[in-house]
Amino acid sequence: MCSLSPQKQNPPSRVCHNHDTPNERRFVNVNPVSAKEAMARMSVPIGQAGSYSAIIDARSEDEFALDHLPGAINWPSLNNEQRIVIGTLYKQAGPFEAKKKGAGMVAANIANHIDKHVIDLPKGWQPLVYCWRGGKRSGSLALILGQIGFKVAVIEGGYKAFRSELVTAIPPLSERLQWRVICGPTGSGKTRLLHCLQAQGAQVLDLEGLAKHRSSVLGFIPGEQQPSQKKFDTLIWDALRQMDPSKPVYVESESRKVGNLAVPESLIAAVRSGQCFLLELSDDERVKLLLEDYDFFVKDPTLFAKRLDALVAIRGKQLVETWKSNIAQGKIDIVVRELLTLHYDPTYFASMKRNFSQIDRAKSLKADNRSIVCLTDIAKQLALT
Repeated sequence: MCSLSPQKQNPPSRVCHNHDTPNERRFVNVNPVSAKEAMARMSVPIGQAGSYSAIIDARSEDEFALDHLPGAINWPSLNNEQRIVIGTLYKQAGPFEAKKKGAGMVAANIANHIDKHVIDLPKGWQPLVYCWRGGKRSGSLALILGQIGFKVAVIEGGYKAFRSELVTAIPPLSERLQWRVICGPTGSGKTRLLHCLQAQGAQVLDLEGLAKHRSSVLGFIPGEQQPSQKKFDTLIWDALRQMDPSKPVYVESESRKVGNLAVPESLIAAVRSGQCFLLELSDDERVKLLLEDYDFFVKDPTLFAKRLDALVAIRGKQLVETWKSNIAQGKIDIVVRELLTLHYDPTYFASMKRNFSQIDRAKSLKADNRSIVCLTDIAKQLALT
């Protein structure tokens, strides 16, 4: 007689192994990290033990160019043109249609990145991935890399969270350092001395170098575009975090702005309370130094004359026209000398008195000439103090 009791059946086989649920397996090898955690691990140089193997920015080329994490490489999930296409479709047809179209583009782009960059990588490769904020672009890339078998970290909140953490980090980084401020009027060789100090192994923060500007009305550098404000801040943070607090850091006596870029207020405050050194150079040597360092004005007098228009509001049209006339006659050295004595020097010393608390106790650094040999000797003396 057949039993009417139900037969015992074997449970269906599971697709997911190791007793993981499908949801748990979906993000295997992908580890969300806070921006603060990521920044802490970034203190170890890329490629060294304990560091990330690579930092990957999944945003578009334009977003990447505006600013990115130090050392990052750009693997766009959507490129510039595709972002415009998807953004337009989102507005016209709605999110569902935009997501369908975008998914195909993202999948194709990720496949291309894998073919170009991933095929030869070892299994131990461990990247940090981020996008703007929401995590869709970085999440798509991280998901595929994780499924391959790589251990992937993704910044929660993306670049926006990194930026917020960076802004918070700059004040304590600035305040912990021993600032030594190289003061001196325009043309005295402050930047050259900084470079000589750096060559001697001293810690240097070259704000003008980071800003790609020489920090005056005439300080723009032809052919050099200043970074964005966000990029400038990131460059400053990257430099500050690598400084050793037990050793002094040398910096020029900058104003609050370097060209179009603002120096973080906390950094300005810390620097202006630092020990001051006054670099002194004769007027003749200063003129020669500026003619060397601003040789693009010597080679292009028309450009020089045009830049002087920015001084009309301060110095008056008549004086500026006189300077332009001298430039046209090849008397550039006379114009440079008068720019120093009539424009730069009076405002510089007034600003120093007003803003640098230790300027009255500044140690004098007398340079016999503008040569690198002379400034190197001064740098060596400073390094011993």
